[in-house]
Amino acid sequence: MSRPASIAATLIVRNEARCLARCLTSVARVVDRMVVVDTGSTDDTVAIAKAAGAEAHHLPWPDDFAAARNHALACSDADWNLVIDADEWIVAGGEALRDFCAGPPQLGRICIASDTQDGTGNARNWITRILPRGVRFEGRVHEQVASSLPRVRVPLHVGHDGYLAEHIAEKRDRNHMLLLRELAEQPDDAYLLYQLGKDAQMRADLPAACDYFTRALAATPAQANWRHALVTTAIPLMSQAGRLNDALTLANAEFGQWPDSPDYFFVLGDVLLDQALADPAQAVGHWLPLAQAAWEQCLTIGERPELDGSVAGRGSHLARHNLEVIRAQLNALAA
Repeated sequence: MSRPASIAATLIVRNEARCLARCLTSVARVVDRMVVVDTGSTDDTVAIAKAAGAEAHHLPWPDDFAAARNHALACSDADWNLVIDADEWIVAGGEALRDFCAGPPQLGRICIASDTQDGTGNARNWITRILPRGVRFEGRVHEQVASSLPRVRVPLHVGHDGYLAEHIAEKRDRNHMLLLRELAEQPDDAYLLYQLGKDAQMRADLPAACDYFTRALAATPAQANWRHALVTTAIPLMSQAGRLNDALTLANAEFGQWPDSPDYFFVLGDVLLDQALADPAQAVGHWLPLAQAAWEQCLTIGERPELDGSVAGRGSHLARHNLEVIRAQLNALAA
C-alpha cells in the first residue's frame, strides 16, 4: 500500500511578526510540514515561526522572488507544496487540499480574496499555488509557475490583507524597482505591463497606470486568465485619470466579451454615471438610464466569484446600493 502524499506549506518572509502566526495557525491542520524561509527579518518573525511548529531556514534576500520561492521549495522537498504568504490565511476549503494532492500531478489554482483599500469588497483572484514536487517559479517579481502541467481550480479560499495602505508601504518601492528591471529585459511582456499598471495605480500615479494598462490591453490575449481583471480595473481608472473618452471607448470595445460578468457591468455603470456628470444636458434622457440598466444587469447576472479579479458585491449589494441612489435621483428630477 503506497504512503499518502506529503504536503508542505512553503513561505518566504521578512518582518512578518504582525501576521505570521495567523497564517501558520490556519495551514497547520491541513499540511504535514511548514517551511519558512526568512530573508532578513529584524523582528520576531523567526521566533513566531518556530513557536507555531514551522521549520525556519535562512536566505539572504536575492532581489528575486522566484529564486526565493524556489529555495523554499527545495528546502521542503515534499510531494506537494502549498505556496502561501505570511499576510494570507486559509478561510475555507482546507480539506480540499488533501483530496487534490491524492490525484495526478497537476497545478492547483486557489482563490485569494484581497481586502480592498476602499472597503467596498474583496477582489478575488485564482492563482496557481499548489505545486507537485519539482515544479518551480520564474520571474524576478510577480513570479509565475513555470510548468506545462494542467491548471485546475481547487475550492481552497484564502484571505489576504497585504494590499492595505498600512501594510504595503515598506514593500512598494522594492517591488517597483524589481518591476522596472524586469521591464527592461521584457519590454513587451503583457502580464508584466499589467502588474506595472497595478503598481502605478497603488502609487497613485494615474497617468502612468493608464499608459501601462493601455499597453497591457494591446498585448494581452483574449483568453489570458488576467484579462478580466485588467479590463475591469482599467475602465474606472481611465475615468478617474480624466480620460473619460478612453474609458468609454474601452468599455464599448469590451461590451460583447463579458456577458456574464457583473464586474464589467458594474464599472460600465460607473463610467456612464461619470459621463452623465460630464454631459448634464443628456444625463436624464440618456446616460443615467444606461447606467441604471448596467447595474440592473449586475443583479440579473449575480455574483461570479469564479471570474479572476471579481469583486464581492458587484453582483449583489454594491449594485443594489447604486441603483437605489440613481433611482432616487431620477425620481427627484421627475417630480
